[in-house]
Amino acid sequence: MQYLEQLLNHDGYVLTNKLFWKMVNGKLIKTNNNETIVKFRTNVSKSILDQLDILAADYNIPRNHLIQNGLQNLLDQEQYIFNTESRPKDRVQYKTTYHNELLDDVRRFAKKHRVSINDVIEHSVKFIDVASHK
Repeated sequence: MQYLEQLLNHDGYVLTNKLFWKMVNGKLIKTNNNETIVKFRTNVSKSILDQLDILAADYNIPRNHLIQNGLQNLLDQEQYIFNTESRPKDRVQYKTTYHNELLDDVRRFAKKHRVSINDVIEHSVKFIDVASHK
């Protein structure tokens, strides 16, 4: 429940529309609208995925939800600085699902900053906020 509370906006009434939860008549409802959820395959650093697995286990949050949290927080930043020389060399194929609107935003963000979606996903890990889970 703490994870869901973190997703609430500052007013405490509406969940971000980028994730899998929404507020309906004052209750949190997990959406099952398959039109808004899309499968996506990319290559991501194995060591980053391993770190996310540990974080997911520690906080009992699915790895994909952590990534989405980091992506949304990264997209909310006004500046984006990425060093292409720091790209990981241990990328492995990673398949998951994302909210369609979030994935579209990530695609636009990557294009605007002339980096790959892989780079954006890997960089977004730095923006995961699990502070409210302690």
